[in-house]
Formats: sequence, structure tokens, C-alpha cells
Amino acid sequence: MRPLIELLTKLNIKPKHIALFETAFTHSSYNADANTKHHDYERLEYLGDSVIGLVVSEVSYGARPEMAQGPLTKMKSMLVSTNSLADLARKFDFPNYIRVGNSFSGDISKANHLLEDVFEAFFGALYLDQGFEVARKMLIDIFIGPIKAYNVDDLTDYKSRLQEEMQAEHRESVIYEVISESGPSHDKRFVVHVTFDGIELGVGEGKTKKQAEQMAAKAALNKEASK
Repeated sequence: MRPLIELLTKLNIKPKHIALFETAFTHSSYNADANTKHHDYERLEYLGDSVIGLVVSEVSYGARPEMAQGPLTKMKSMLVSTNSLADLARKFDFPNYIRVGNSFSGDISKANHLLEDVFEAFFGALYLDQGFEVARKMLIDIFIGPIKAYNVDDLTDYKSRLQEEMQAEHRESVIYEVISESGPSHDKRFVVHVTFDGIELGVGEGKTKKQAEQMAAKAALNKEASK
């Protein structure tokens, strides 16, 4: 484990109370070895979760005025999901600064729930130590790009909607089939069509098979809606 002040310096944070940040990076398993109680990130995680949620909601509301409440809620859920926050923790090299006890087993860098908790606890500590505006600015820097770039189609499960509509009238399922594949391995393009009882309902294209299937289902729904 590396000294925490190294990380804070890299993040341009001059701590007023470094103990807050040390607590944010301490897993509950450390208490047994240190003979302490509740000297871990759990309370700060609770606070940081609210700080992150508020700022992501604020930025999403301002940056995506075309989105209704439902899509905004889905986007926020994806942006602050366990995997997303764990990936951010890895991006900021948090695993190298987390204190765990001897009873902890496994690879910290792969422990997504732990990394999510530490990421939230860090912002709880930052809020208490530096104030809301400092925490807010850092969170905006982190999330504004992904929020602006988010593809609304990724929020909508067109396949489920199509299946529900088809099964309302028929028992059979629709079938998705790749009809073409092109491009190098790092930049593939897939074209998929969706059929029902041998009739093509829609065609879609995407960088992955799943994305192409969603686009094919969307095309089928749009075709049905235009009838």
C-alpha cells in the first residue's frame, strides 16, 4: 500500500484532516488487525453516495434537456452503478492506497463492490474536508463527458419491447440473425436482421452483435408504429 498523501497530491488536494481520507480508504477488515472499531469507510460511503447522486443528477438535468425523467433515471443508474464506479476507482489508481486486514483475501483491484464503496467514501471525505463546491467540481469533471456522450439508445431495451408486442399476438419468438460482418477485430461492424415466421421485420447495424440486435428491434418497432 502506498502513502495516501501521494494520491491526494496527484489529485491536487491539500487535506485539512487527512484522517478523513485515511478512513475513506480503510476496509472494515482492517479493524481486527488495528484493534479498532468502526474506523472504516462505511459511514463516509453513505455520505459520498448522496453527494455523487446529487451532482450526477444536477449535471444530467442540465446537459441533457431532451431527456424525460425515465431516461434520466436510467442513465444515472448506469453511470453510478457498481461496475462504473469501480472502473473510475481503478482509473484513479485507488486500489494501491486501500488498507485491508489480514482476513481479507482476493485481489483488491478486482473487488468491484469494495472499489465502489471506496470511491463513494472518498467523495464523502472530500465533501467534509474541502466543501461541497470542491467535490462538485471534481465530479462534474469526471461525469460531464460521459453524460453528454451517452447514447439514449443504450438506455432502451428495444428487444424486450418488440418481444412483448409480438407475443401479445403470437406465442412464437422473433429471431435475430447476423447477415453481414465487416471491419478489423478492433473496429467490427455487424448487420443483423430480425424476422418472424420468415418475414423480415427490421435491420440494424452496430459495433457489437447486441447493439445491432437492438437497432434491428428499434427499426421493427418504428416500422410497426408507422403503419
